[in-house]
Amino acid sequence: MPDIRLESSWKSHIQDEFSKEYMQALKAFLVQEKQHGKMIYPCGSEYFRAMDLTPFEQVKVVVLGQDPYHGPGQAHGLSFSVKPDVRIPPSLVNMYKELQDDLGIAPARHGFLEYWAKQGVLLLNSVLTVEHKQAASHQGRGWERFTDRMIAELNEKRDNLVFILWGSYAQKKGQYIDESRHLVLKSVHPSPLSAHRGFFGSKPFSQTNDYLASHGIAPIDWQLPEQV
Repeated sequence: MPDIRLESSWKSHIQDEFSKEYMQALKAFLVQEKQHGKMIYPCGSEYFRAMDLTPFEQVKVVVLGQDPYHGPGQAHGLSFSVKPDVRIPPSLVNMYKELQDDLGIAPARHGFLEYWAKQGVLLLNSVLTVEHKQAASHQGRGWERFTDRMIAELNEKRDNLVFILWGSYAQKKGQYIDESRHLVLKSVHPSPLSAHRGFFGSKPFSQTNDYLASHGIAPIDWQLPEQV
């Protein structure tokens, strides 16, 4: 991987993945794509941004996404989040609508979710890179195995986490999470294509905070700051 500087607590849990054959192949693929002039999102220093902002022992909640956004200036390493001056994507607009209905929190005017990440919300995509304007172009290249290991480590070595699995893709990826140790919240995806089939009204934000509080864990402040 270019410029790998993995956050130290995560490094202690998953460092061995980088020496495995599949990860070497993934690295070679990314290098080759860049040599061929392909634009890859996010930038190399942000591949592991979710881990940088949410160290292993500080994770409280995992929100599992699929791929990074593939438009210019959008992706910065956190699932569902975009950089501050970028138009808020439709799925995140629907997340904000549900947040308002659930907790009375007015929608933010930006889509930058680092405030959540710094409180222990691991905003993790299954695949950590994508080619410009080519949705899902890096699926099947190895990232899924890497992020499976991340989820397995959290599942096995932490207790009382909340896993938020929106849509069939996330639910399949999270199917081995131990529901006797963690809370697993499932609904359809917040995408405009599916949100009206069960995402709206699912109250994931209040359910998350109620669960955390019931285990003596500080809840998440879901109110994003206006200035970022």
